[in-house]
This record gives sequence, C-alpha cells and structure tokens, in this order.
Amino acid sequence: MHKTTCPLDCYDACSVIFEDGKLKGDPNHPLTQGFLCPSLNNFLKQKRISNPRYNGENISMDKALELLSRKLKNSPKRNTLLFKGSGNMGKMQDVSNLFFEKIGAIFTRGSLCDGAGDAGIVEGRGANLALPISQIAKSDVVVVWGRNISTTNAHMMRAIKDKTLIVIDPIKTKLAKKADVHVQLKPRTDFFLAILWARFAHLEEMEDLDFIDSHTEYYEDFVDFFRGYGIKYLIDEVDVTVKTIMSSLTLMKDAKVTFLVGVGVQKYLHGNGVLRSIDSLAAMMGQFGKEGCGVSYLSDSGYRFANPFAHKGKTVSKPTLNFSDYDTVFIQGGNPCEQMPDSNRVKVGLEKSDFVVYFGLYENESSKIANLVLPAKTFLEKEDVRLSYGSEFAGKMPKLMDSDVGISEYALTEFLLDSFGYEALKSEKEYCEEILTSNAKEIDGYFHSCNYEEIPYSNGFFTEDEKFIFMDDIDDEKCDEEEGYFLITCKPRNSINSQFERDHYLYISSANGFEDGDRVKVTSKYGTVQFIVKVSDDLRSDCVKICSGAQGLNYLTPSLKSNEGDSAVFQEVKLKLEKG
Repeated sequence: MHKTTCPLDCYDACSVIFEDGKLKGDPNHPLTQGFLCPSLNNFLKQKRISNPRYNGENISMDKALELLSRKLKNSPKRNTLLFKGSGNMGKMQDVSNLFFEKIGAIFTRGSLCDGAGDAGIVEGRGANLALPISQIAKSDVVVVWGRNISTTNAHMMRAIKDKTLIVIDPIKTKLAKKADVHVQLKPRTDFFLAILWARFAHLEEMEDLDFIDSHTEYYEDFVDFFRGYGIKYLIDEVDVTVKTIMSSLTLMKDAKVTFLVGVGVQKYLHGNGVLRSIDSLAAMMGQFGKEGCGVSYLSDSGYRFANPFAHKGKTVSKPTLNFSDYDTVFIQGGNPCEQMPDSNRVKVGLEKSDFVVYFGLYENESSKIANLVLPAKTFLEKEDVRLSYGSEFAGKMPKLMDSDVGISEYALTEFLLDSFGYEALKSEKEYCEEILTSNAKEIDGYFHSCNYEEIPYSNGFFTEDEKFIFMDDIDDEKCDEEEGYFLITCKPRNSINSQFERDHYLYISSANGFEDGDRVKVTSKYGTVQFIVKVSDDLRSDCVKICSGAQGLNYLTPSLKSNEGDSAVFQEVKLKLEKG
C-alpha cells in the first residue's frame, strides 16, 4: 500500500492509496475519508497517448527530443511561447519554466478560471487565504454562492450537513432543492445581490460596528457607495422577490455565517468587483476573523511556499493572447483549442505558427493540430508535491510505478538544459522537499499548510494597515449584446474541463419551446455551433447551460479579459438559438 495525492484541478486534493494497481480514497485522511470522485476513480481506465508523433507519424522518444531541441535552437529569440494548462496541479509541472526562461521564451499570465475573483479578494484582504473546513463545520448558516459543491467539491458536503442553507444560483441544483432558501437570481447580477443585501443589512442594523471600527477601513465610503443604488433598481436587476431576499437575510441575522463562493460569479468583466462586494457584505456583518465565519473561494495555494521555478520572463495575458505572434508554441498540460475563449481565433492562430508542440497525457483538439506530440508521465510515474486551493492540506506525490510510456516534465527539462549546455537541475526529490517543507508541517501523518490559521484573519488582514478595505466603486461595463440567452458554463460531474467524460449538451428550460433531442444552432458574435438539446426546468428561462469542456462551446465565448486579474470572462456574452 502506498499513499499519494490526487493531481486533478479540484478543491479537494484528495489523499489517495495506490494498492494492487488500483486507486482508492484514504479512509484516515480528515478530508478525503475514503471517497474519490468519478474522475479519479476512472483515471487508470483512460486511454493515454502512448507514442511521440511528428506530423501524424509515430516516432521514437529519442528522435522526438532531438527534433524538439533542434527546432527550439532555430526559433528566433523571444518568439517561443510556453502555454501551460492545469491538467496536473503538481508543483513540479513548473520545472519547465527554468529552461524556457533561459532561452527567452514568452510566458502567459492570468487565468482561464479564477483570476478575477482572486484579484477582488486581494484588493480587500491583502491575501487570499482559504477557510478551513473545520471552521465551515462550526458555522450556523452556510451561503453557497455560485458553487455546485456536490459536483466540484464533494468532500465539503459533510461540513455543511444539517446547517441552515442558502443557495444562490440561476440553476436549481440538487443542493438548491435541499436549501432553506434558494435565491434563483438572474445571471450576472451577483454584485447587485450583494449590494442589495448590504442595503437591507444597513437598514436592519445588522452591522458589527465593533468589528468595523477595529478591523476595517472606509466603511462610510462603502455605505455611500451602496446607497447610490436604488432598492427597486437592485430588485429588478436580480429578478428575485423581496420575500426571498429578506427571508435569506433574516436567516443570517445574529448567526455565524460562511460564504462558499464559486468561480461562476466572476466570469465577467467586473468579476473582481463581484468578489469584493461579497467580501464587503461579509465584513460589514463582522463575518471575518471569528469562529465559524468567513468567505471561502479558491485560495492562493502557493502563498508563502517556496517557488524554485519562479521566472522573470516576459508575459502576455493568457485569455487574449494571439498564438500567431509566435513561431514556436509549446503547450503543456492544456487544451487551448477547446478551453480558450474564442476558439476560432485560437485555432487560426495556432495554424499560423510554424511549430506547435503538445505535451500531455490525452488526445484532444490541441494534440490533433500539433506538429510534435510528446506523451507525458502520469502522476504515479514521477515525483511531485501538491498544494491545495480548497483546504489546509498539502501532499506528497511520490513515484509509485515505472512505465515505458511518456516522459516527465523534469526529465524533459533536464534533457533540454543539457542539450543547450545550461546548468543541470537539482534532483526531483530536492525540489519537492524544498517546496513542501518551506511552509507546511506534518500533523498526524498529513501535511498542513502553515498559511491556514485556525481562524483566518483573526490576527488581522494582510493589507498595509492589517485592516479590511471596503469597496467604494466598480467598473461594470456590460457586453454590448442585450438580446439573447445568458450563458452559464459550469463543471460537469464526470469530467474536469476537457479531461475525461465530457458533457456536450445544451440545457434549457421547457418554457422556451424546445424538446429533448432538438438540434439547435447557437450563435454569438464570435461564432456559431450546433448542439443537441436537453430540457431542464432547473434553469431559469432566460439562460442556457453548456458545460465546460463541451465541444464547440468556446467558439461562442469572447476573447476578452477581466478588468482586474487577467482572467477569461466566458459568460460575458449573449446567445441566440435557432432550431434545426
């Protein structure tokens, strides 16, 4: 029996047992408790790329590496792009930075996921620390805001059992159906809901004045800001009854409240402002720095950990980068052809590049157009460590099996550095130890991040004056399309982005006159795609749901970035539907 840690892009970062060729949940881990998600349960069943390939023909690994080295040496300086995805969240995936920095390659900055929300949190708190599950379990009321926990964060379900539950989501999820109150707001109006609640909380004198006086700055500016929005205007915007809004706010009065916020609320130009408004609402009610209180989002998992792979290379914004600007594009652990917004622009750009390399585990839309395909090692076949953006746990990922298939990020980087005559790397184990021991401690056999205070922010915030800074403005310029359906791009149960078993349907309410199996032409200003309809009356009638990873989805999404955080804004678009 051997222990390791799940590498997949998920809050939970589960502790895993590898025994008799099978993956099992670690029953003794405080979070995992023996349970794994469908993706990891089926991980070893997935067909992986087994051979390197050049222009469609299988070649040996030696020949592939020789070809890669020659191409990189001949590529003009600063005309090579390194594009990384999040197919594997292990920290050793970044070792390739050390080589690409030396040859003057261009790196990407920003995110296709959570960057806007993170930026908003940092503006108010100074640092984005996650809320330990032990604190969530001590709350009275849990507000699940744009986060489908049973799908994306299943191990959290135990912590919210028997809590007073408020769910805010345009979709009537399974969790929403069990909630004490479901606020089924109009998409893109989360900011307005936070401001509306702040207005009513102020009227009901729900502020924690002692907390505000001692631990915050600019509260009066926040009051002036939210009072600038008329109550009727806000109610009309969120499109929810006053009764629903007030009944949910009443549940929070004099209670210990945790807000569990997902990335869906910030997939817009003003995404940083959305998270900052939620934080400001929580702060005015004193829901920080106390037992059973706080706002939990995707935290900065690497905060205060050593990063031996940090680089100083030139960067371009990931959501809006133009692949055609580069002669050589090296894609590692990602699928930009399907996961980047405005896919048509992405594919055209890659096709104009002279040499595209895909380095990963599975065939996908990007591997199919690459000139050179390099198969990677699985997380069981190399040394790594994993940090978590959803809990206090960190974990080792030791090499547990050998395989003739693929090459690790470390071995590839080692080869390239040697090929170019650069200084050799430290050993994999040295790097892993350096990262893990820099900011984690072992307790009862499991590693805990030292960032995770038992009660986050109880000793102050991470701003200059150690006080929370309230918001007092927002840059909210909507997309210029007023007609059409709102798009919701959420995670399916059995896949993570474009990995594993994807969901390719378009979901829509029966109120719009569609039936199961209908073919529908979906159009935005960025492209047109056909989908098969699945009717779901769990959706509002003004929106459609297409899951992340669905083939063709991102032909419809905009090549824009958030106002802050260099984050993709997949939902900043309206869709038009036509049968046939």
